[in-house]
Amino acid sequence: MAQIFLLEDDPVLGKAIQLQLELELYQVIWARNLQSGRELVRTNTNIDLFMLDVNLPDGNGYEFCEWLRKESITTPIMFLTARTDEESVVKGFDHGANDYIRKPFGQREILARIKNQLADKKPSLEQLRFSGVTLIINQQVLKTEASQIGLNRREFEILRVFFENPETIVSREKLISSLSSGEEIFDRTVDSHISHIRSKLQKNGVSGIKINSVYGQGYRLEKLT
Repeated sequence: MAQIFLLEDDPVLGKAIQLQLELELYQVIWARNLQSGRELVRTNTNIDLFMLDVNLPDGNGYEFCEWLRKESITTPIMFLTARTDEESVVKGFDHGANDYIRKPFGQREILARIKNQLADKKPSLEQLRFSGVTLIINQQVLKTEASQIGLNRREFEILRVFFENPETIVSREKLISSLSSGEEIFDRTVDSHISHIRSKLQKNGVSGIKINSVYGQGYRLEKLT
Protein backbone atom coordinates (compact mmCIF):
# COMPACT_ATOMS: atom_id res chain seq x y z
CA MET A 1 0.00 0.00 0.00
CA ALA A 2 1.53 3.29 -1.11
CA GLN A 3 1.79 6.01 1.52
CA ILE A 4 0.89 9.55 0.46
CA PHE A 5 1.72 12.65 2.48
CA LEU A 6 -0.85 15.46 2.14
CA LEU A 7 -0.05 19.01 3.25
CA GLU A 8 -3.34 20.94 3.11
CA ASP A 9 -4.74 23.45 5.62
CA ASP A 10 -8.33 23.49 4.28
CA PRO A 11 -10.20 20.95 6.47
CA VAL A 12 -12.98 20.34 3.96
CA LEU A 13 -10.74 19.86 0.93
CA GLY A 14 -8.17 17.92 2.93
CA LYS A 15 -10.79 15.48 4.21
CA ALA A 16 -12.24 15.05 0.71
CA ILE A 17 -8.81 14.24 -0.74
CA GLN A 18 -8.02 11.88 2.12
CA LEU A 19 -11.27 9.94 1.65
CA GLN A 20 -10.80 9.82 -2.10
CA LEU A 21 -7.29 8.41 -1.79
CA GLU A 22 -8.22 5.92 0.92
CA LEU A 23 -10.99 4.58 -1.33
CA GLU A 24 -8.21 3.85 -3.83
CA LEU A 25 -6.37 1.97 -1.05
CA TYR A 26 -3.68 4.58 -0.47
CA GLN A 27 -2.53 5.30 3.07
CA VAL A 28 -2.73 9.05 3.80
CA ILE A 29 -0.70 11.12 6.25
CA TRP A 30 -2.34 14.53 6.54
CA ALA A 31 -0.60 17.64 7.90
CA ARG A 32 -2.23 21.07 8.10
CA ASN A 33 0.83 23.31 8.50
CA LEU A 34 4.59 23.34 7.98
CA GLN A 35 5.52 22.62 11.59
CA SER A 36 3.40 19.50 11.95
CA GLY A 37 4.41 18.50 8.43
CA ARG A 38 8.11 18.46 9.29
CA GLU A 39 7.42 16.47 12.46
CA LEU A 40 5.41 13.88 10.55
CA VAL A 41 8.10 13.54 7.88
CA ARG A 42 10.73 12.87 10.54
CA THR A 43 8.65 10.06 12.04
CA ASN A 44 7.43 8.49 8.77
CA THR A 45 10.24 7.24 6.56
CA ASN A 46 8.19 5.24 4.03
CA ILE A 47 6.39 8.07 2.25
CA ASP A 48 5.95 7.36 -1.48
CA LEU A 49 4.52 10.70 -2.65
CA PHE A 50 4.14 14.24 -1.30
CA MET A 51 1.10 16.37 -2.23
CA LEU A 52 1.55 19.99 -1.14
CA ASP A 53 -0.70 23.03 -1.00
CA VAL A 54 1.08 26.38 -1.46
CA ASN A 55 -0.77 28.75 0.88
CA LEU A 56 -0.37 27.61 4.49
CA PRO A 57 -0.96 29.33 7.85
CA ASP A 58 2.73 29.30 8.84
CA GLY A 59 4.42 29.67 5.46
CA ASN A 60 4.05 28.09 2.04
CA GLY A 61 4.47 24.81 0.27
CA TYR A 62 7.46 26.06 -1.68
CA GLU A 63 9.41 26.29 1.58
CA PHE A 64 8.38 22.76 2.53
CA CYS A 65 9.35 21.40 -0.90
CA GLU A 66 12.74 23.08 -0.68
CA TRP A 67 13.24 21.71 2.85
CA LEU A 68 12.49 18.16 1.66
CA ARG A 69 15.08 18.40 -1.10
CA LYS A 70 17.68 19.87 1.28
CA GLU A 71 17.05 16.85 3.53
CA SER A 72 18.03 14.69 0.53
CA ILE A 73 14.49 13.32 0.19
CA THR A 74 14.05 12.31 -3.45
CA THR A 75 10.42 11.14 -3.16
CA PRO A 76 8.13 12.60 -5.88
CA ILE A 77 6.41 15.89 -4.95
CA MET A 78 3.17 17.26 -6.42
CA PHE A 79 1.69 20.70 -5.80
CA LEU A 80 -2.10 21.11 -5.46
CA THR A 81 -2.83 24.81 -5.52
CA ALA A 82 -5.14 27.56 -6.67
CA ARG A 83 -2.12 29.54 -7.87
CA THR A 84 -2.53 28.98 -11.58
CA ASP A 85 -0.27 31.66 -13.08
CA GLU A 86 2.80 30.58 -15.00
CA GLU A 87 5.23 32.19 -12.54
CA SER A 88 3.85 30.12 -9.64
CA VAL A 89 4.01 26.91 -11.67
CA VAL A 90 7.61 27.55 -12.65
CA LYS A 91 8.45 28.42 -9.05
CA GLY A 92 7.08 25.05 -7.94
CA PHE A 93 9.30 23.17 -10.35
CA ASP A 94 12.29 25.35 -9.45
CA HIS A 95 11.88 24.30 -5.81
CA GLY A 96 12.05 20.62 -6.72
CA ALA A 97 8.48 19.55 -7.57
CA ASN A 98 7.74 16.74 -10.02
CA ASP A 99 4.20 17.83 -10.91
CA TYR A 100 1.88 20.83 -10.43
CA ILE A 101 -1.92 20.49 -10.35
CA ARG A 102 -4.11 23.56 -10.56
CA LYS A 103 -7.26 23.74 -8.43
CA PRO A 104 -10.01 22.93 -9.07
CA PHE A 105 -9.08 19.49 -10.37
CA GLY A 106 -11.11 16.42 -11.30
CA GLN A 107 -10.99 13.12 -9.45
CA ARG A 108 -9.83 11.15 -12.48
CA GLU A 109 -7.08 13.66 -13.22
CA ILE A 110 -5.59 13.61 -9.73
CA LEU A 111 -5.66 9.80 -9.57
CA ALA A 112 -4.01 9.54 -12.98
CA ARG A 113 -1.27 11.95 -11.95
CA ILE A 114 -0.69 10.08 -8.68
CA LYS A 115 -0.38 6.75 -10.51
CA ASN A 116 2.04 8.34 -12.96
CA GLN A 117 4.29 9.58 -10.16
CA LEU A 118 4.20 6.26 -8.31
CA ALA A 119 4.78 4.12 -11.40
CA ASP A 120 8.36 2.90 -11.64
CA LYS A 121 9.58 5.65 -9.32
CA LYS A 122 11.14 3.29 -6.83
CA PRO A 123 14.60 2.08 -7.81
CA SER A 124 15.83 -1.17 -6.39
CA LEU A 125 16.97 -0.49 -2.87
CA GLU A 126 20.72 -0.40 -2.46
CA GLN A 127 21.61 -1.81 0.93
CA LEU A 128 24.58 -2.29 3.21
CA ARG A 129 24.24 -4.97 5.90
CA PHE A 130 26.21 -5.65 9.05
CA SER A 131 25.34 -7.81 12.04
CA GLY A 132 21.64 -8.03 11.25
CA VAL A 133 21.27 -4.28 10.68
CA THR A 134 20.61 -2.82 7.22
CA LEU A 135 21.45 0.65 5.95
CA ILE A 136 19.05 1.40 3.08
CA ILE A 137 20.88 3.84 0.83
CA ASN A 138 17.99 5.15 -1.27
CA GLN A 139 15.83 5.95 1.75
CA GLN A 140 18.55 6.99 4.22
CA VAL A 141 17.17 4.76 6.95
CA LEU A 142 18.62 2.14 9.28
CA LYS A 143 16.51 -0.99 9.55
CA THR A 144 16.40 -3.94 11.93
CA GLU A 145 13.82 -6.69 12.29
CA ALA A 146 12.02 -4.63 14.94
CA SER A 147 12.49 -1.01 13.92
CA GLN A 148 13.26 1.49 11.19
CA ILE A 149 15.25 4.60 12.06
CA GLY A 150 15.21 7.81 10.05
CA LEU A 151 18.54 9.57 9.59
CA ASN A 152 19.45 13.09 8.67
CA ARG A 153 21.96 13.62 5.87
CA ARG A 154 25.08 13.75 8.02
CA GLU A 155 24.09 10.82 10.23
CA PHE A 156 23.50 8.80 7.08
CA GLU A 157 26.85 9.78 5.55
CA ILE A 158 28.72 8.81 8.73
CA LEU A 159 26.93 5.46 9.00
CA ARG A 160 27.59 4.74 5.34
CA VAL A 161 31.34 5.08 5.95
CA PHE A 162 31.09 2.72 8.93
CA PHE A 163 28.99 0.15 7.05
CA GLU A 164 31.44 0.24 4.15
CA ASN A 165 34.30 -0.30 6.63
CA PRO A 166 32.93 -2.56 9.41
CA GLU A 167 35.23 -3.68 12.21
CA THR A 168 37.77 -1.17 10.92
CA ILE A 169 39.10 1.94 12.64
CA VAL A 170 37.80 5.01 10.81
CA SER A 171 39.64 8.25 11.49
CA ARG A 172 37.90 11.54 12.16
CA GLU A 173 39.63 12.89 9.07
CA LYS A 174 37.91 10.28 6.89
CA LEU A 175 34.54 11.06 8.47
CA ILE A 176 35.09 14.80 8.00
CA SER A 177 35.89 14.14 4.34
CA SER A 178 32.60 12.26 3.92
CA LEU A 179 30.68 15.20 5.41
CA SER A 180 32.40 18.04 3.63
CA SER A 181 30.32 19.82 1.00
CA GLY A 182 32.08 23.16 0.83
CA GLU A 183 31.66 24.07 4.49
CA GLU A 184 34.28 23.65 7.22
CA ILE A 185 33.72 20.62 9.46
CA PHE A 186 35.35 20.24 12.88
CA ASP A 187 36.18 17.20 15.02
CA ARG A 188 33.53 18.19 17.55
CA THR A 189 30.91 18.21 14.77
CA VAL A 190 31.69 14.57 13.98
CA ASP A 191 31.63 13.68 17.67
CA SER A 192 28.24 15.35 18.05
CA HIS A 193 26.72 13.45 15.11
CA ILE A 194 28.08 10.15 16.39
CA SER A 195 26.59 10.91 19.80
CA HIS A 196 23.21 11.45 18.14
CA ILE A 197 23.55 8.19 16.20
CA ARG A 198 24.38 6.28 19.38
CA SER A 199 21.36 7.82 21.07
CA LYS A 200 19.09 6.73 18.20
CA LEU A 201 20.49 3.19 18.30
CA GLN A 202 19.86 2.96 22.02
CA LYS A 203 16.42 4.56 21.87
CA ASN A 204 15.29 2.14 19.17
CA GLY A 205 16.73 -0.93 20.86
CA VAL A 206 19.34 -1.73 18.20
CA SER A 207 21.44 -4.41 19.83
CA GLY A 208 23.46 -5.87 16.95
CA ILE A 209 25.98 -3.06 16.45
CA LYS A 210 27.90 -0.49 18.43
CA ILE A 211 30.11 2.48 17.51
CA ASN A 212 33.14 2.41 19.78
CA SER A 213 35.73 5.13 20.24
CA VAL A 214 39.35 4.17 19.62
CA TYR A 215 41.53 6.51 21.63
CA GLY A 216 43.67 8.79 19.48
CA GLN A 217 42.59 7.10 16.23
CA GLY A 218 38.87 7.52 15.62
CA TYR A 219 35.88 5.18 15.75
CA ARG A 220 35.01 1.61 14.85
CA LEU A 221 31.68 -0.05 14.04
CA GLU A 222 31.62 -3.35 15.90
CA LYS A 223 29.36 -6.37 16.08
CA LEU A 224 27.72 -7.16 19.41
CA THR A 225 27.32 -10.83 20.25
